[in-house]
Amino acid sequence: MKTLYIILFAAFITFGTQAQVDRSVLPPPGPAPKIEFTDPATFTLDNGLKVFVVPNNKLPRVAFYLILNRDPLFEGDNAGLTGFVGDMMMAGTSSRTKEELDEEIDFIGASLGAGSTSLSASSLKKHQGKVLELMTDVLYNPIFPQEELEKLKKQTLTSLASSKDDPDYLAGVISNALVYGKEHPYGETMTEETVENVNLEDIKEYYRTYFKPNIAYLAIVGDITDKEAKNLVNDYFSSWEKGKVPTFDYQKPELPAENKVALLDRSSAVQSVINIAFPVEMHLTNPDYMVTRVMNFILGEGFNSRLNGNLRETKGYTYGARSSFGSDKLIAKFSAGTSVRNEVTDSSVYEMIYEIRNLKENGITEEELTMAKANLSGRFGRSLENPNTIATFAINIDRYNLPEDFYSNYLQRLDALTVEDINQVAAKYLKPENMYITVVGNGAAIKEGLAQFGEISMYNYKGDEVQEIQLSDASKTATDIISDYLEAIGGVTAVEAIKTAKLEMTAEVQGTKLEMMAIHDMENQRLVQQVVVMGNVASKTLVKDGKATVSSMGKSQSLTDEQYEDVKMASLWLVPELYYETMGYSLSLDGAVDLDGESAYKVIVSNPTGGQVVNFYSIDSGLKLKSENQLSGDVSYQEYQEFEGVQVPVKMSIKSPMLPVPLETQVNNVELNLSVSDQDFN
Repeated sequence: MKTLYIILFAAFITFGTQAQVDRSVLPPPGPAPKIEFTDPATFTLDNGLKVFVVPNNKLPRVAFYLILNRDPLFEGDNAGLTGFVGDMMMAGTSSRTKEELDEEIDFIGASLGAGSTSLSASSLKKHQGKVLELMTDVLYNPIFPQEELEKLKKQTLTSLASSKDDPDYLAGVISNALVYGKEHPYGETMTEETVENVNLEDIKEYYRTYFKPNIAYLAIVGDITDKEAKNLVNDYFSSWEKGKVPTFDYQKPELPAENKVALLDRSSAVQSVINIAFPVEMHLTNPDYMVTRVMNFILGEGFNSRLNGNLRETKGYTYGARSSFGSDKLIAKFSAGTSVRNEVTDSSVYEMIYEIRNLKENGITEEELTMAKANLSGRFGRSLENPNTIATFAINIDRYNLPEDFYSNYLQRLDALTVEDINQVAAKYLKPENMYITVVGNGAAIKEGLAQFGEISMYNYKGDEVQEIQLSDASKTATDIISDYLEAIGGVTAVEAIKTAKLEMTAEVQGTKLEMMAIHDMENQRLVQQVVVMGNVASKTLVKDGKATVSSMGKSQSLTDEQYEDVKMASLWLVPELYYETMGYSLSLDGAVDLDGESAYKVIVSNPTGGQVVNFYSIDSGLKLKSENQLSGDVSYQEYQEFEGVQVPVKMSIKSPMLPVPLETQVNNVELNLSVSDQDFN
């Protein structure tokens, strides 16, 4: 035994001496393998339904995926319609109510879902017949109940209201409108008006028109044989009647002649959302498709990409910067985006344009190419672990008329790419001088810096360009506008006569009714606000003796001096404008803007601790239309009513960082100059 150890040790020493390895250098990669796929069994029914079967017996489950291959649809005045189709189909059939359908799905531990271009179901193998019965019942016999549509429209309107305060959503709306045009399926915007326009007949007509087998693919993945699949498909889908489906052509978007800047002003924003984009023709069949994947990975997709390395690692402007290079048979787009602090907005745009131009003009390095290949090949390999991927590949080959070896040779084609290939494509497709630069942020803080990148146009939340309102009176001041507002609501004398006020309000959040009450004691600078849910006080804000506390869920927290000043500025008084001067607040007029179709003065109010509230006053009526505050959120004043000679807002929409959706508030009772006591403010 000892002799054996000596021999092995000697062999080890000899091997180590003969085969020294420099571990500081990565070993050269081996040749990329050709992936051998087992082609799915495929067949087509007489009605045109194309079926792909991918057996996988690792688990006793089977899944069915139905996909409609229709052209993109421009919805126009009914924008949002397709978003309702799937839920409406799942809302009950001629033989099952929605509740009965859900119960049967749950009973067998299955899943079933629908969309405007898809229908899917999965279950244990032993329940495959049952789940197909349910799936085809939804496919053939939806009843589209009116009450379900009303509920969905209400939910969508609530979601839209929330989206108006989401800078990422707003940047996407504007960018898409610019890149594609608002008369294009990819550029149109869903609004409250278009949602309200959708009616039941629209949903039914869409279903009758597009749910046809001759434009459909059915993928079956799981513990099933080809023969079983064919029998099931014939049993459940052969009776589906084919029909003529319309096709559409759209005008092709064009590059802007030069860089254009689109700005949506959100005065309360402390960050700017930046989106840089332009249209590009790219599809799976394009010979440059693979090359653009690698190019974009180097530019802005990987964590170590150039955009992220510059803006996050080197400059510290952001937590992340990314880019994408789309692929679509109609039209795609290049997009790069990030979120940054107000003060570095223009610097961030500059660096993003620099990286795009630098890649176009100077290309990439061999090291970057090697890293990108390794990451993309690893991602492709991991995707193959999911059997659904094989089905998707098979459908794509048929749907887009791809070569049969498009996916099996994927790694070989990736490995064959050279630095020169990437550089040529970067020079061809990147357009640093022809981009739409969309920014959502505080216009007063960032507009001047953005002017260096191109002509600035102002946009609203619908993606529509709005004209900047020019002040007709150049001598107008912020103080003048406040005076006009006080006069519009009843005059200074009438407002000064209000010493105390009590407001009782109601609102609803996701089906839960809220009862709110506020008592203002202007003379003693006291305020109490509380929210009652189901008879219990959910939260309470108390301001008195120069301090403020917030109580919620049995816990009380004292606000800092800065927070106290912000609460006082925004909420302490029934009419805070009356006290701006005496409290030492500074006022500045930041021009005029289009506020949801109404011309409004924009007045920035700053307190001594640096807090700000931005108020918008109607140029026509003088009334306050909106207030924006970084701490408490935004309030839109939608209706005024007179009490004791003073116009008080009685309908408001409140957007708070603490609320999941905007609070549509109705004032039900107003008491002015009521008697108050210390007990009211305990």
